[in-house]
Amino acid sequence: MDVISAALMAVGAAFVLLAGVGLHRFDDVFARMHAAGKASTLGLLLILFGATFRLTESGEVLKLGLVAVLAVITIPAGVHLIARAAWRAGTELAEATTFDDASQRRLDEF
Repeated sequence: MDVISAALMAVGAAFVLLAGVGLHRFDDVFARMHAAGKASTLGLLLILFGATFRLTESGEVLKLGLVAVLAVITIPAGVHLIARAAWRAGTELAEATTFDDASQRRLDEF
C-alpha cells in the first residue's frame, strides 16, 4: 500500500508541477487557465487519493473525500469565471489562436 500511495502522490505532484509550468509558459490567459483548471485539479485528486491509502480512520478518509468533491466543484468553476472575466475585459488572444470559441468566429478571417 505504501508503494501505491507514494506512486499516486508522485504522479499527482507531477501534474501540479506541470500545471505550474503551463501557467508560466502558455501564451495567453485562456491557455493558462486551461492548465490551471485541469492539471492542478487532477494532480490534487491523485494526491488526495494517494493519501487515503495512508489513513486508518474512516473519518479522515471522509474528510479527504469532501476535500476532493469541493475541489472538483470549485476549481473548474473558479477558472471558468476568471477566463470569462478576462474575455469580457477584452484580453487579447495569443497569435496562434485561430478560433474564438466565446464569440464563435474565426480569427484569421479578419
